[in-house]
Amino acid sequence: MALWRAGEGRRLGLSFLYFATLLASYYLIRPVRDALAAGSGPATIKYLSSVVFVVMLALVPLFGVLVTRVKRSLLLPATQGFFALNLVCFAILFHQLPEQLWVGRVFYVWTTAFNLAVVSIFWSFMADIWQEAQGRRLFGVIAAGGSLGGLIGPLAARAWTATIGITGIALLAALGLCLSVAITMLLARDERTPRVQASDSTPAPSRALSLNEPLGGEILAGLSLLARSPFMLGIACLVFFGAMLGMFVYIELAKSAASLFATTALRTTFFATRDLWVNGASCLLQAFVVGALASRIGVRSTMLVAATVVCAGFAFVALTPTAVALLWVNGVFRATEFSIGKPTRDMLWTVVSPEAKYKVKNVIETVVYRGADVVGGWAHAAFGALGFTLTAIASTSAAMALALVMVAWSVGRRYRQMGGF
Repeated sequence: MALWRAGEGRRLGLSFLYFATLLASYYLIRPVRDALAAGSGPATIKYLSSVVFVVMLALVPLFGVLVTRVKRSLLLPATQGFFALNLVCFAILFHQLPEQLWVGRVFYVWTTAFNLAVVSIFWSFMADIWQEAQGRRLFGVIAAGGSLGGLIGPLAARAWTATIGITGIALLAALGLCLSVAITMLLARDERTPRVQASDSTPAPSRALSLNEPLGGEILAGLSLLARSPFMLGIACLVFFGAMLGMFVYIELAKSAASLFATTALRTTFFATRDLWVNGASCLLQAFVVGALASRIGVRSTMLVAATVVCAGFAFVALTPTAVALLWVNGVFRATEFSIGKPTRDMLWTVVSPEAKYKVKNVIETVVYRGADVVGGWAHAAFGALGFTLTAIASTSAAMALALVMVAWSVGRRYRQMGGF
């Protein structure tokens, strides 16, 4: 059976390349971010996450203005170009002010905001140009492009950090973003993108807007639409619980890295190696598993698989509370999230309106996501103050992950009621 159908090949290839270049750029700088954060001290992560949350709150109305008034075919490349310019500025700072803690902390905040913004907009765009049945077949393949970029980025970081330093890494990431701008413009100019149904039988939600028109509507419509929709509130809960639990693991792993590796370069290599293995596994799962699962057993059942893995992983750490177990579970969590969890959540957005795709999705994947980081960071600090061991934290997290399973079931049920499978 052909991977794609008539009229889909060009857009599928461009979508794959778009996500590959975008995440290659991100994964070049992610090990730098994690290394600088570990060097600043794992205890500072909760404060940095709080700053990120405040930044996200400030950016929501700004994004609302842009997506309301600027055509999407222009908004996407302009956003990536802006972040590329930011990376050039950081490269200059890294060169002029090496080992300055405040530079690393600002970079942590910026990188986290950058990742959320560009990935959220990317998947909003994908949900806009692909229909529900197409998304089930193809979103896993498109996500595999991101994991391919996630392989290229850490490989480049491992190979070249010692030679060109983090200044050169930042410039390489800026170059990758410039390439993604060019691919985005090709996708936006493709006259076939508004509607290609092929032979999929599931009808798309009605919409008449072209990519060359702004969405219009209210600037803060994302908040009001979210508050009125049980379906989208359920998606927000999935993101919140998942991100909060992920923060627990991230802080514990940062503590281990800070004690094991003395320099930023060594920590960068460690995190790059971790990302390399995770993204390699994710790429294989995305290309050959998630699409088949979602098409055969449905999006709801596929989401339940991802949520169950999280619950089982925390139970394993509770029974085997070691740094090695934590590293393995972190890798499994990230591979499952990237290959199954995130693609299936993105499939959910194919059955809602364009305004919801951009405005509500942006609120959930910026404010809600970073709000969960804040809660997770401070909750972890409270656990430490109460004397919780790794076993106690993992046991508590496993119990919380059961809620994730129940929310996934509820969201999947509503998705089916809205015409999804």
